[in-house]
Amino acid sequence: MIDWLQSLNPVSQALIAGLFTWSVTAVGAAVVVFVGKMSRAVLDTILGFAAGVMIAASFWSLLLPAISMAEAQGVPTWIPASVGFLMGGLFLRLADKFLPHLHPGFPKTDAEGVKTKWEKATLLVLAITLHNIPEGLAVGVAFGAVAVHLDTGTGTTFGGAVALALGIGLQNFPEGIAVALPLRCAGVSRLRSFWYGQLSAVVEPVAAVFGAAAVMAMAPILPYALAFAAGAMIYVVVEELIPESQCHGNEDIATMGALGGFTVMMILDITLG
Repeated sequence: MIDWLQSLNPVSQALIAGLFTWSVTAVGAAVVVFVGKMSRAVLDTILGFAAGVMIAASFWSLLLPAISMAEAQGVPTWIPASVGFLMGGLFLRLADKFLPHLHPGFPKTDAEGVKTKWEKATLLVLAITLHNIPEGLAVGVAFGAVAVHLDTGTGTTFGGAVALALGIGLQNFPEGIAVALPLRCAGVSRLRSFWYGQLSAVVEPVAAVFGAAAVMAMAPILPYALAFAAGAMIYVVVEELIPESQCHGNEDIATMGALGGFTVMMILDITLG
């Protein structure tokens, strides 16, 4: 399977990886078809796990290769990593400010972004969709990096790109639950809750293809693109995942979930990358 994927062109690889990460979100959303509600402690643990995966992926799969690539290009190593990282966070901050959305678990009155009369389900989907964009970009950029032959000696390999896709897929499982379950608890039908849950990740294959195509067309921006994806993902972790997992009295177990997620992603990256 890995050999077959490696034989494809990078844009196709990114598309398949993006479809995989979307499908795991759909599996998470499908939980709502069989489970009417879930223990808050369990949900906080898997949210912590997702945060740990994203933190590890940001460093091992994105920032570290960005630093190595900058060195290979003869650029001061701190510049692409710092500039790209801050730009990624700024992008998410601006999107957060203007795009109408609602974080799971909050009443509609706490919706962020431009005021709108959109229904709660739409706002929930937009919140997770917004935060899935950097994940899709990260996967696409990783596969694109291998294509432009900057992987030799720079820490970016095909195995590393696969590891990143697997890690993003793992942490997408709780994201699907996080969208579908609150809707189900609010009285939305099981199938409609599932539909909205999986819909939130449809953007990932699109973002993955865009990321791969962009870095192949403009190879010099690759270190910045990797760091950009890292900054955007860390913004999601700090702004949403960690606070949400820590505000229901399950701080210790959520923290252990984050440590577990970090460890799993680190192992994936080391063994495959």
